Amino acid sequence: MTHEGLGPVYVAGHRGLVGSAILRALARQGVSDVLTRTHAELDLTDQAAVERFFASEPPYRVYLAAAKVGGILANDTYPAEFIYQNLMITAHVVHAAWRHGVERLLFLGSSCIYPPQALQPLREEALLSGPLEPTNEPYAIAKIAGIKLCESYNRQYGTDFRSLMPTNLYGPGDNFDLNTSHVIPALIRKFHEAKAEGRPEVVVWGSGQVRREFLHVDDLAAACLFVMDLPPAVYRAATSPRCSHLNVGSGEDIAIADLAALIGEIVGFTGAIRFDPARPEGPPRKQIDSRRLYELGWQPRIGLREGLAQTYAWYLAHQAKIQGSAR
Repeated sequence: MTHEGLGPVYVAGHRGLVGSAILRALARQGVSDVLTRTHAELDLTDQAAVERFFASEPPYRVYLAAAKVGGILANDTYPAEFIYQNLMITAHVVHAAWRHGVERLLFLGSSCIYPPQALQPLREEALLSGPLEPTNEPYAIAKIAGIKLCESYNRQYGTDFRSLMPTNLYGPGDNFDLNTSHVIPALIRKFHEAKAEGRPEVVVWGSGQVRREFLHVDDLAAACLFVMDLPPAVYRAATSPRCSHLNVGSGEDIAIADLAALIGEIVGFTGAIRFDPARPEGPPRKQIDSRRLYELGWQPRIGLREGLAQTYAWYLAHQAKIQGSAR
């Protein structure tokens, strides 16, 4: 990083899975001038509060990792919250960043922006090429709006607002609440509790045949810093004004049945794994094409087995706090 001394870096959503990983990555690079605010200190859905914050402490750069996130069940149960909160957070932060002269902003989206029927692996151009997956459409629309917000401000005001679309994420700091979590933390907790209680089987949602790609959140954080530091001409050459986002993934996918078996092995669960095809599982495959980012010089470093073992170790170290917050 070459901007130290030019102003603070604001990490929006620093307590979340992605934001906390970005903080770790910034610390590793020696960036000490970092702004953070908890939700209690700054409600990003409150435009006036966001404006006051940017006016009082204008950041030099912004990592926009704040979002309301969750798995299939949470998205299906709280669609209004998912679309409203994510739209408001993004609109307020992007607008304030423009008003207060932020040098560069990086918006974090999700691979759910792509239509499930698009050609796999999903290239950036697949955006808006067809209907979205119904189970998380409100969240996806909010993330698409974020990309288009950044593009529109760039086109009209000459800002340098960038967007990165990660595949499914996991790692330290993940959400292990069985009602709202994504697949990896849910499976880690299910297998751990089944092992601890001596249960003979674990039930996994869906057929187990759908395939998903996973990226360790520390790899994503490294990609965020890499993309944020790209010279403007290099970023513009790899994108276009109306397709300005970059995908970031591991480049490999895995069947959920194989993922479950791997997590069971890492946790030490020796019972049976049963799949429940009556439960929702989303599209049959979702893998993104990250070649553009790879060609710019970034590569993932953490393999799935290594990353899962690390995540389980983090879960064990924080288990009492996780179970307490779930009550």
